[in-house]
Amino acid sequence: MTSPRLRIAVQSKGRLAEGGMDLLKRCGLRFAYGRDKLHQRAENMPVDLMLVRDDDIPNFVASGACDYGIVGENVLREEQAAGGRARELDVALRLGFAGCTLKLAAAQGGDIRSSADLAGKAVATSYPALTAQYLRERGIEAEIVEMRGSVEVAPRLRIADAICDLVSSGATLQANGLAAFETVLESEAVLIRRSTGRDPRTDAVANVLMRRAEGVIASSQTKYIMLNAPKDRLEAIRNLLPGADAPTIARVAGRDDVVAMHAVCRERVFWETLEALEAEGARAILVLPIEKMLA
Repeated sequence: MTSPRLRIAVQSKGRLAEGGMDLLKRCGLRFAYGRDKLHQRAENMPVDLMLVRDDDIPNFVASGACDYGIVGENVLREEQAAGGRARELDVALRLGFAGCTLKLAAAQGGDIRSSADLAGKAVATSYPALTAQYLRERGIEAEIVEMRGSVEVAPRLRIADAICDLVSSGATLQANGLAAFETVLESEAVLIRRSTGRDPRTDAVANVLMRRAEGVIASSQTKYIMLNAPKDRLEAIRNLLPGADAPTIARVAGRDDVVAMHAVCRERVFWETLEALEAEGARAILVLPIEKMLA
């Protein structure tokens, strides 16, 4: 009897679609591209993709139409706050891309500076259930005005006193004379699944993919640093390497006062890091990306 294929719901277009497809390809999946815009079939693993709208993904997974889904955590938490099937879902893996923040914001220099100031006020948002839940948990009664787009114009048009909206750089808020004052949710892309009732055969395939995905995510946030270091400055230079385990030390041909140091850095490496290493005497500093990594 043929084993079932793992079905994964992925956003059909947008940032989550690009990030999700890139992650799956870096996990080794090869897809056969056909004329069907809603379905893609992996050639080298028993995996099928369903390409759908992002806000439909929680229902696809909760209903069993798909086994797993890649979705923004903001979408998942909104569906869960609204009740229904989405409450049966859990996060199998945080994917480390498509980060954004759901924030409360109001007019710059105005009287609303915290959620406590929203009592008796109106809040415009595309996330009515999540916003209402956040305020209710803090004992705040406010009117929720649901909007599907251009939420940031609501205070200026006197539709609402404040907003709850996704923020990345904050430039849109600033352009509309708004300032964020409280964070409702820190969001990123997540892999979701039903908490119960899963098929162990498709779960086994999913576990292989998640193991690979963990390696891809770790490698994307990790750099390999190579440098030459004076022997008398080894400890100082080692302490400057961000998130590094014990580095590898090797001889440099023709030099007794200098060694080669190689290290895997699990935190971001900034220009300031390189300049600090150079100030301690490090030379020939190379920072290299890591394509794949299994801990």
